[in-house]
Amino acid sequence: MEIKSKTENKKALLPENLKGILWSKNINNVDLENDKIYIIHQVLSFGDIDEIRWLFKNYSLDEINTVFVNTPKRIYTRPIFLFIKDYILKIKTGLDENKYVKSFF
Repeated sequence: MEIKSKTENKKALLPENLKGILWSKNINNVDLENDKIYIIHQVLSFGDIDEIRWLFKNYSLDEINTVFVNTPKRIYTRPIFLFIKDYILKIKTGLDENKYVKSFF
C-alpha cells in the first residue's frame, strides 16, 4: 500500500516559530518532502502542541507513523518518547526504546 503524502506537489513556507526546532538547518532551505524525516522527528521531540498540530496538517498520520517507526532517531527523552508513541501516534507495537531515547551519560 502506497502512503499518500500531503506534501506532494506542494511547496510550503515553514512557519517562523519552527525556526527554533529546526535549528540545524536554514529554515529557508528546508523542504517539506526532502527533509520530512528531520522535520517530523524534530517537531515530535521538541515541538509544543501547536507545532505538532502543524505537523499533522502537513503530513498524514501514516507518513508520521512510518517515519517514526522506520527511521528512529535518538533525540527523545524517555517521557517524550512514551508520550509520542502511546498518546500522539497510538503505536501499540513494541519499539526498541534504545533507538529513540538519548542517554545523558
